[in-house]
Amino acid sequence: MSECSRPHVLMMSEITADGKLTLKKGASSKILMKYMAHETEILLHKTRAEYDAIMVGPNTIRIDNSFLTVRLVEGESPLRVIPSSRGDIPLDANVLGGDAPTVIAVSEAASADQIAALREKGVDVVVAGKNQVDLTRLLQVLREEYGVRRLMIEGGPTLNWAMLRQCLVDEIRLIHLPFIVGGADTPSLVGGMHIESEEEMIRLTLKQHYLCGSNLVTEWRVRYGDEPDTDD
Repeated sequence: MSECSRPHVLMMSEITADGKLTLKKGASSKILMKYMAHETEILLHKTRAEYDAIMVGPNTIRIDNSFLTVRLVEGESPLRVIPSSRGDIPLDANVLGGDAPTVIAVSEAASADQIAALREKGVDVVVAGKNQVDLTRLLQVLREEYGVRRLMIEGGPTLNWAMLRQCLVDEIRLIHLPFIVGGADTPSLVGGMHIESEEEMIRLTLKQHYLCGSNLVTEWRVRYGDEPDTDD
């Protein structure tokens, strides 16, 4: 897919020094996020205000029940996008409230009853994909039908891996937290299948790094295939 047919995509996340997103499997990322410097919280909300849409996966909604709105700075909240193949989002989830527009992306495997229940909450439901959400198609719909030019992801390891595997991420911004939490099954930035060789590694180019309050922030350009190790 050409860049003009999908939004520019930024993946943004807080991670510990050992690359973890939470304290343990099933724990909310909010536990670690409360240790971010206030300046970094502002950066997060400022970034949300600068983007047209924000995407997280259904597990993040179930565990964190985030609002995904702009609160600490002036600006409009972005369109909230939740890909959920079967549409099994809790009907009391905060993202189904009326404080920002929301799109739930489902596959053809989602039941008509579940789709109807979501629409009754006042959100848009987009069908993209047969058995699971086709993320490439979803991004095309967001660009063409919702006018989304810039999309940020605050996803967990499953969504992050799916987006990277399909070459749909352009930049990554990481907020580094000065902790080590360990745990063989503790969620890290990217999950998914193991790669078989170094040729399959997704390569990054460091764009810049800086302190935001007491937190180190790194910004990376994602390189796919034979893209050269240069920055614009």
